Amino acid sequence: MKKIALIGSTGSIGTQTLDVVRQHPGQFEVEGLAAGGNIELFAEQVNRFRPKKASVATKELAERVRPQLPQGVELYYGEQGLIEVAAGTEADTVVTAIVGSAGLPATIAAIEAGKHIALANKETLVTAGHLVTKAAKRKGVALLPVDSEHSAIFQCLNGERIEEVRQITLTASGGSFRDLTREQLQNVTVEDALKHPNWSMGAKVTIDSATMVNKGLEVIEAHWLFGLPYEQIGVLLHPESIIHSFVEYRDGSVIAQLGTPDMRVPIQYALSYPRRWPSEAKSLSLAEVGKLHFREMDYTRFPCLRLAFECGKIGGTATCVYNAANEVAVARFLKGNISFLQIETIIETVLSKHDVQEKPDLEGIRFADRWARNMAESL
Repeated sequence: MKKIALIGSTGSIGTQTLDVVRQHPGQFEVEGLAAGGNIELFAEQVNRFRPKKASVATKELAERVRPQLPQGVELYYGEQGLIEVAAGTEADTVVTAIVGSAGLPATIAAIEAGKHIALANKETLVTAGHLVTKAAKRKGVALLPVDSEHSAIFQCLNGERIEEVRQITLTASGGSFRDLTREQLQNVTVEDALKHPNWSMGAKVTIDSATMVNKGLEVIEAHWLFGLPYEQIGVLLHPESIIHSFVEYRDGSVIAQLGTPDMRVPIQYALSYPRRWPSEAKSLSLAEVGKLHFREMDYTRFPCLRLAFECGKIGGTATCVYNAANEVAVARFLKGNISFLQIETIIETVLSKHDVQEKPDLEGIRFADRWARNMAESL
């Protein structure tokens, strides 16, 4: 029986994590659930899985959802609620599926409490990779990747020596607008951007996929997860999303991980590792697929990815500011306040005004995050 806590339970990764739990009755005990504002779905989840602790975004939401929850469930709210669910239960593994930098304090608290982390919240390593990896090493806990690309690299490295890696390559679908020129991007709509051709994801991640910020965040996350310099991390456009990523070794051998686009597979592997359990995912038929296509990454066409590499190499608070500016810009785009291309303009402008702090502590990261958000809102 594996005891888990899940923060971000009503989002795309969260609901698919609970799908995995349902598919394996008797294998899991859900100790804690935390969500944002979707209290109708959250109430269903709490009644179905009966966690000891639960949390929602605000005190008002907590008061509204409390009458719908079973007796005995301890209900919290806000950042402290996330920390309670992540660190204050008997869970041995915490799935961090919350979107954005809000997941950082809860993840650090869970690590300090000795919990293994199934990491779907890439912003945790993007904003504070040096702190998180150091804490995980000190506490002896595993950072198990949930993103399909990082799960693929993790699997390709099994049994191998990291010193013998020549390069890792993250594949990218290209998102909703991969075949459009920059001129054609001038007038795209929110509805257009949310039509991802391959994956079923939340709105924010889908927009990030279209701007290639998502891949930029994954590059920075890969740097911290696998301890490789940015010069050994590549990105390749692969529209079918069949090869999830691959590793080239110094002898010229390339090991890739393939599968149909289904996030439940890497979620389950993070929870079942080092074992592989049966899955309801559709089997991959390469004969049916027929052909796979690849294109070199165009960093002029996707400047947000170029910025991610630049911020990663600079280090310090640069990656935190990159992420925070993007979160604000995407929220403004989703509300219809700015155009699609203004997302990258806002990110680049905020970065140009930022004085990088080289080795920030948690308070320094929080300060840089707040500064970047205020700046991005003002542009």
